[in-house]
Amino acid sequence: MCRLFGLHAGAQAVPATFWLIDAPDSLSDQSHRNPDGAGIGSFGVDGRPTLTKQPIAAWQDAQFVTAAHQLRGTTFTAHVRYASTGGLTEANTHPFLQAGRLFAHNGVVAGLPDLDARLAELGATELVHGQTDSERVFALITAETAVCDGDVTAGLIGAINWVVDNLPLYALNIVLSTATDLWALRYPATHELHVLARPAGGTGTHRHLDARSMRIRARSAELADSPAVIVATEQMDDDPGWRLLGDGELLHVRSDLSTVSRAPFPAPRHQLTLADLDATVAASQHPAAASPSGA
Repeated sequence: MCRLFGLHAGAQAVPATFWLIDAPDSLSDQSHRNPDGAGIGSFGVDGRPTLTKQPIAAWQDAQFVTAAHQLRGTTFTAHVRYASTGGLTEANTHPFLQAGRLFAHNGVVAGLPDLDARLAELGATELVHGQTDSERVFALITAETAVCDGDVTAGLIGAINWVVDNLPLYALNIVLSTATDLWALRYPATHELHVLARPAGGTGTHRHLDARSMRIRARSAELADSPAVIVATEQMDDDPGWRLLGDGELLHVRSDLSTVSRAPFPAPRHQLTLADLDATVAASQHPAAASPSGA
């Protein structure tokens, strides 16, 4: 499955270094499906986004994903993609940027012609530049947020409820960020999504942040002295404060790092199972079980 990562460092920008695929030999490990793209974005205190991303169409792209990316920001969003819909192009690579917001997604949403028709009704088709279900869902959130006068929480709830009512889906895990806020959704319980409300210095082995998973690593010495909130596909260090988001939990992290959780969504009306997915899409959701020939 795609790897999600979100970091909110509060109102003051902090420096952080990211490796989108931590070990150079990860790309040659034939026991797992190799990723199809990676990207990272951040917002500075001026509200301006910085976004860099690249498809991994061939192993000459290894330098991009294994290199250290040094950023400074209040919020950060990173994503490692296993493609389910759309080719290996930059337009299909996460995170996506719309209306001053960054978005990354893990999961599968089907019924894309119906979603396209809904975007046309809302006048939002111009927001979509690629072929992915993810970018279309983001466009729906952006359009619904505009209808709600810029209230992202309301727009997100409205958009996801429309998806739940109208489209088949397998999973819809989301990280969405601005310079001041971050939202994370785990829906339903198909894939995991974890959160850590980290005090300054943390409560694990390292006072500075040194969080790593199989695909994403993040370091920040400054977070030895500042709090942060982290969202990730998997627990990334030994801090005991990590917790798994609940089934359908929508988490909102505000500029002061206070959090609000709610569960506003019913069970999916059209829940897809792994057996409903074709081999390529299934491999994108469970890449560790897929061989390169199945990717």
